[in-house]
Amino acid sequence: MKIVVCISKAPDTTSKIAFKDNNTQFDEAGIQFIINPYDEWYALVRALELKEANGGNVTVLNVGGAENDPIIRKALAIGADDAVRIDAPTNDALFVAKQIAAYLKSNPADLVLFGKETIDYNGSQVGGMLSAL
Repeated sequence: MKIVVCISKAPDTTSKIAFKDNNTQFDEAGIQFIINPYDEWYALVRALELKEANGGNVTVLNVGGAENDPIIRKALAIGADDAVRIDAPTNDALFVAKQIAAYLKSNPADLVLFGKETIDYNGSQVGGMLSAL
């Protein structure tokens, strides 16, 4: 079974958060980023349990820049077999869903898992959008 787990980065909830530009933009300076906990615990860990029970391969998929490499490495350390990063901006959920759909079209999977939402914006949009594409 080929399982793809989509992961995103999120600010560590223990980080002190500040804003800039008249409080209109999140200031990432000095912030520690982690795998979005819902992606890690609801999707990645479950995928690894399924792999252990049924065999197969778990690939983590991330859309974003090189700044996301640490969370990808952590997912590999947790137990994912492979990792793919699509180097693209992430400020538009539909665009992200389309990037994932394009990847999956050329790299089919038996199962694609997402966390239920992200802890930064609580968007919960990409998974549903992907299912509609």
